[in-house]
Amino acid sequence: MRIAREEDVEFIRLQFTDIFGILKNVAITVSQLERALDNRCMFDGSAIEGFVRIEESDMYLYPDLDTFEIIPWRPQHGKVARMLCDVCRPGGEPFVGDPRYVLKKTLKEAEEMGYLFEVGPECEFFLFHTDEEGRPTTETHEMGGYFDVAPIDLGENVRRDIVINLEEMGFEVEASHHEIAPAQHEIDLGHMDGLTAADNIVTFKMAVKAIAKTHGLHATFMPKPKAGVNGSGMHINMSLTDREGKNLFVDDSDELGLSREAYQFMAGILAHMREITILTNPLVNSYKRLVPGYDAPVYVSWSATSNRSALIRIPSARGSSTRIELRCPDSAMNPYLALAACLAAGLDGIKNQMEPPAGVETNLFAMGDEELKKRGIEQLPETLGEALDAFEGSEFAKNLLGEHLYGKYVAAKRAEWKKFRAEVTDWEVQEYLYKF
Repeated sequence: MRIAREEDVEFIRLQFTDIFGILKNVAITVSQLERALDNRCMFDGSAIEGFVRIEESDMYLYPDLDTFEIIPWRPQHGKVARMLCDVCRPGGEPFVGDPRYVLKKTLKEAEEMGYLFEVGPECEFFLFHTDEEGRPTTETHEMGGYFDVAPIDLGENVRRDIVINLEEMGFEVEASHHEIAPAQHEIDLGHMDGLTAADNIVTFKMAVKAIAKTHGLHATFMPKPKAGVNGSGMHINMSLTDREGKNLFVDDSDELGLSREAYQFMAGILAHMREITILTNPLVNSYKRLVPGYDAPVYVSWSATSNRSALIRIPSARGSSTRIELRCPDSAMNPYLALAACLAAGLDGIKNQMEPPAGVETNLFAMGDEELKKRGIEQLPETLGEALDAFEGSEFAKNLLGEHLYGKYVAAKRAEWKKFRAEVTDWEVQEYLYKF
């Protein structure tokens, strides 16, 4: 209340996500802030994808006070602030269909085992032109590539504005640069606890889109908006620490400098990866990125070196920076569900003392099918339908999400895949119309 008065805050956005990670909010004026802090702000849950039926629609927003931030790109007279919220039932119990609840529940399980989950996301996106009516296109006159600078990199000023605004909101930005494809950019965030990471990814997307719009551009986190160029991923760097902040993935006596827990955590992710791919790569379009030749992984494997054809690689930094990097997730994921899935899979590896398969230090894309089979290397799902089949038959995924959210997610994705399969694409028309 004091900050709102002193900073001239007039509007507060009470934010949450649907099951797909799409940000929603209820805006209130500062006169209603006390009511919001008392958890008395209600909304219609039946209007949100995957929440509840119309006959049980009343939901309440419980603001997380740690997430109170003033939005710096909004007007500075009568400022706008935001708080991320937990969704609760009228009686105050957490709503089991809230993605943030799923992550908090998984983080609590980790804490009970003596672990804190640390995450560092690498966020990629495209900046495209809009048309005369302000609608997004996939057009750009920029021809920049990896690490290019201005004047070749025409998005430099946009990235600068994004970084400045994020830092005003308390983000630690480790690096920003042009990515491989024209109009593609990357901003890397510092390591943070799992819940803050998911909250910050949601806020990051909001900031990038809003600031790009002030430059007359459209920012998209669609995984593969253009054929023939690299897609946008969101690599997740992960580690476990104890309550004193000691990195538990470190073991100086190991040949690779990795602890037994690090190997087991990685083994759990590899074991469950096909079941949870739909959470890290949730769209029909996601699987257009997961193809050979575009710097994205295709095979369930790991590498102790900088082998970027592997699903998991171990970055060369050691000591407190020791971590594993999961390379398949894309920017369309719901960060609450994706991070919960990665953590739960890793914890399952520790609980069951799983051993990872042998690491792969050669280019997986150069291997033939026979060699892959000989090494027992599985492939990631090639389509949303294949990923859905693996997810739908998974007791692990059902236990992770809970019956309500699991059922809603399966139904929604099954409808999405069915709708896509009924569509006739431009490629099909160009390929078959004349021939047949």
